[in-house]
Amino acid sequence: MKAEGSVFKYGDNVDTDVIIPARYLNSSDPKELALHCMEDIDKDFIKNVKKGDIIVANKNFGCGSSREHAPIAIKVAGVSCVIAETFARIFYRNAINIGLPIIECPEAAKAIANGDTVCVDFDSGVITDKTTGKSFQGQAFPEFMQKIIKAEGLVNYINEK
Repeated sequence: MKAEGSVFKYGDNVDTDVIIPARYLNSSDPKELALHCMEDIDKDFIKNVKKGDIIVANKNFGCGSSREHAPIAIKVAGVSCVIAETFARIFYRNAINIGLPIIECPEAAKAIANGDTVCVDFDSGVITDKTTGKSFQGQAFPEFMQKIIKAEGLVNYINEK
């Protein structure tokens, strides 16, 4: 499995209230949530994101509340992968559970710039910044996690069994 897209770059401590502001949590419609993804930190994100694009951030991405709405909004907005130095643990679990690939790679998170084109190979964990030509070794997904992501989430994976 691979992902390739343009990068939207963010800093440290991007919390779930910035990913999907609490004022929109009265909806559980994934498409409605996606319309407001990242709007408090990047009002033009939803206008500019294209299917396959990638979010890159620094430390502690997805901190804050444990709501599953945050990774759902990111995935439905079209983001194919999130790369960060570190993730909040509950966000990490929620992302995998809904089939959103995320990779911790401090070197890539620091070096990749907003607007770069990046390719991620989930089998090997290699992240390639096609803009600069640099490659980074991220954490490859274990086979069972790749199966969950390919199934578009844990519930679908279990239902396929």
